[in-house]
Amino acid sequence: MRSVRARTALGATVVVAVALIGAGLAVLLVLRANLTDQAGLQAEVAAREVAGQLALDVPVHQLDLPDAEEHPVQVTDEDGRLVAVSEDLVAITGTGTDRVEPQASAVPTSTGTGTDDDDGGGDRHGGEDRGDDDANVSIPARGEVSADDPDFTNGTATVDGGTADYRFASVSATTGAGVTLTVHAGAPLATEQKAVGSVRRAMLIGLPVMLLIVAAVTWLMTRRALRPVEGIRAEMSAITASEDLSRRVPEPGSRDEIARLARTTNETLTALEASVDRQRRFVADASHELRSPIASLRTQLEVGVAHPELLDVPGAVTDTVRLQALAADLLLLARLDAGERPGSTRLDMGALVHEEVSQRIGDRIPVTASVPPSEPLEVTGSRSQLARIIGNLLDNAERHAESSVAVSVRTERGSVVVAVSDDGPGVPEPERERIFERFVRLDDARSRDEGGAGLGLAIARDVARRHQGTLTVTRSPEGGARFELRLPARPDPGR
Repeated sequence: MRSVRARTALGATVVVAVALIGAGLAVLLVLRANLTDQAGLQAEVAAREVAGQLALDVPVHQLDLPDAEEHPVQVTDEDGRLVAVSEDLVAITGTGTDRVEPQASAVPTSTGTGTDDDDGGGDRHGGEDRGDDDANVSIPARGEVSADDPDFTNGTATVDGGTADYRFASVSATTGAGVTLTVHAGAPLATEQKAVGSVRRAMLIGLPVMLLIVAAVTWLMTRRALRPVEGIRAEMSAITASEDLSRRVPEPGSRDEIARLARTTNETLTALEASVDRQRRFVADASHELRSPIASLRTQLEVGVAHPELLDVPGAVTDTVRLQALAADLLLLARLDAGERPGSTRLDMGALVHEEVSQRIGDRIPVTASVPPSEPLEVTGSRSQLARIIGNLLDNAERHAESSVAVSVRTERGSVVVAVSDDGPGVPEPERERIFERFVRLDDARSRDEGGAGLGLAIARDVARRHQGTLTVTRSPEGGARFELRLPARPDPGR
């Protein structure tokens, strides 16, 4: 079952079915228990009525027993012999005995009578003759009905050929003569069975109907809820087929998870479109940048083959070096785009700056370096990539400076800051972010020999971001550009 709607409808139906079955069983059990208790109470009332007659010394053959069909009654003695039974009772089960014919039992039916206690008419009170007033009359003793809770059992009784289920209650009674008898009286369970049967039939009929309704409603609601998802899927399929990343999936007007999914999908498409456009521009610009030195180098070599005396060897070397540098830049950008992580080497940025400055012997403008001698300037990263940032910033400053280029290193609020300044024309404020884009040169009129390919600053910022740092440009005090590289300082273990 691969459909979300089908799985959801099935799951909801199963949950509701389990809940309804559990609730139905609980209702049936409670209903049966209550009705059984009511039948037991009726049986107890009938048993106590007969027991009350026995406590009043009513002879067992003169007991006023209820109708056998309503309340079948048995009276047994201490030995379990049947001494009284309801009329028309043919068979019975679940009581003390299954007999329906009374057995012979010596059960006293009345208390003793009065006796004369005077010995020859003597008077116990002064010897006077008081006649009949002095006769001792014995008052009959009274029995009692047990106050204990009766014992309840379930059984059957057959009256006039009809057998039914009954709830029996057993109550003990003691006669005035001290004889204990047990009364077994029953109450029919037909009402309980009928009510439970009716509820059971209603549940068996209603449960499937309710489950069908739940399944149908869940199916429809899930279908309605997932309709925007199907729209998103269809549009994504169309975008994949057409390769048109400018299209967007429909966003529902709701504020639920599906709406957020649609918005996130459109944001992903926007980022993907920008990435693809940037990649296309990168390939086009790279092809254009590579075409010029390759074409120039080929022309010089072809001229050299035809006219060796006209071969411009220095120019060919320059084009080769430029082509090599451009290929290295493109390779580094490709590695950065692929997610290459920087190394974890411990570096001293002051020493790295001194090393880079010392290698720039043939620069047009000498570089002035300012590095604190005792301040800790350590960071963690790739030595070659961080050296590439400093080299690119110095190359950019040399290209635009008029008379001075300065580089400084300092610590500031947990960061190591490398600043490169020049006294050139600077960078206009609206262009200060665009210069970090790839193949961007603000001076489009200058020759390619005088300017770079527009990759140096882009590489520098990408490397800075890979090292959890930043690269920004502002106006220098000399009026030119001031580039600041900020990198997280490595904590000093000694502090």
